[in-house]
Formats: sequence, C-alpha cells, structure tokens
Amino acid sequence: MEDMARIDAIIADYRGKTSGLTTILQHIQDEYNYLSPQAMERVAEKLGLPLSQVLHVATFYKAFSLEPRGKHLITVCLGTACHVRGGVRLVEQIERLLKVRAGETTPDRQFTLETVNCVGSCALGPVMIVDGEYYGKMIPSKVERVLKKYQ
Repeated sequence: MEDMARIDAIIADYRGKTSGLTTILQHIQDEYNYLSPQAMERVAEKLGLPLSQVLHVATFYKAFSLEPRGKHLITVCLGTACHVRGGVRLVEQIERLLKVRAGETTPDRQFTLETVNCVGSCALGPVMIVDGEYYGKMIPSKVERVLKKYQ
C-alpha cells in the first residue's frame, strides 16, 4: 500500500507544475513498482488536473504499469535480429524457471517478465535486460545463472 505522505512529498518536489506530470508518475512508479489508482487520483488532486489527463499519460507510455510489477524487471527483446537468434527460446526458459508468462509478475513480486520489439542492440542479440543491465548473446542455459544474481 502506498504511503500518501510519500506521494505528496514526490509531488511537492515538482512544486505543482503540470509540466512535471510524467516525471512525477515515473518517480512514484520507481518507488512502488507501479501506479495504483489511489496514487493517480492523488496526483490529479494535488496538481489540479482531471484524473482522465493523468490516466492518459499513464496509459500512453509503455514504461508505466497500472499493475504491480516485480522488484526486478526482466525484458527480452523479440525484434527481428533477436528473434532469429533465439529470443523466443530465452522467453520460454524464463517462463519455465519463474512459472510466469510474458507480461506477468511472479506471485512473490520478485520478477516481472516483459517482451519488447526492439532495444536497439541488434548486434548483441538475443538480448535480455534485468533492471537495466544488458545481457547480450544470451542463450537459455545462461538464464538461470543470471536470474540467481537477483534473487
């Protein structure tokens, strides 16, 4: 559950400027790993914006999640170069190990698995990213070793 005083402090850091909406939402998501309805209502109220405007921004950008995410975000590239080099096999291995499907979060909220169309690192494909750290030329047999670093 979110601490509304903490959310108020994040909003106060931007002194109520509506130009900071995206930054405020990012800050809140960094803190809680997702944007709850209560947090978005609070942002709208404090900034004097319609809730629909806050929701529009929160749903427009793929970086925002309205569902709780895991502590660690795993992203696998499935762009053409990564797909051809085995990106799908990486996803399947992660799904087996964590017992989740792409787009889901483990019940203990430790990991969220997502796929993307391209991360712009085609020469390193297939690419797996965990919490912003890139693992290039990945193969399924290395996945478990990488994930253990985050458990």
